[in-house]
Amino acid sequence: MRVALPSLCAIPLFAACVAPTPGNVRQVPDPVSTRYINPGTLAALPGFTHAVRIGSTLYVSGEVALDSTGRLVGPGDLRAQAAQAFANLATVLRIGGATPADVAKLTIYVVNYSPKNLDAIREAAPDFFPQRNPPAGTVIGVQALPQEGLLIAVDATAVVRAMILPRDQRLQEKPY
Repeated sequence: MRVALPSLCAIPLFAACVAPTPGNVRQVPDPVSTRYINPGTLAALPGFTHAVRIGSTLYVSGEVALDSTGRLVGPGDLRAQAAQAFANLATVLRIGGATPADVAKLTIYVVNYSPKNLDAIREAAPDFFPQRNPPAGTVIGVQALPQEGLLIAVDATAVVRAMILPRDQRLQEKPY
């Protein structure tokens, strides 16, 4: 039995038909490009990249409660450390082209986790826990984190939204 394959000539023609019109796209991420994100304003744990963006997907390492100089914020205070860790996460997301609303998966690691800790964590970062359509998530209790005194680490996977203008806005634009 023979299976007919599409002509190779038809594929480029089809691709040309669906390509966006120049001037109507603000950003088109290269689906195979890889970008390593290490903001100079955030302290990093040795051996880790803050984030890696591949195409429109942004993978963020566990952000912790370190300030820009590498000092621990809120020793012994889970709520203060959660606020700093999520602030660092928001910074990395912004540099990677995403927002908290773009987070598809959130993983939270908490030293000596207890279910009562979750409310304090949510209150420290309400932008990451919307009432409607929150991200998929996991909370994991751990014995320790990579640096003494850290109580929380938060990692995320975000999908950066396309920057294509809505159809009616494109129609209103005047050509040059």
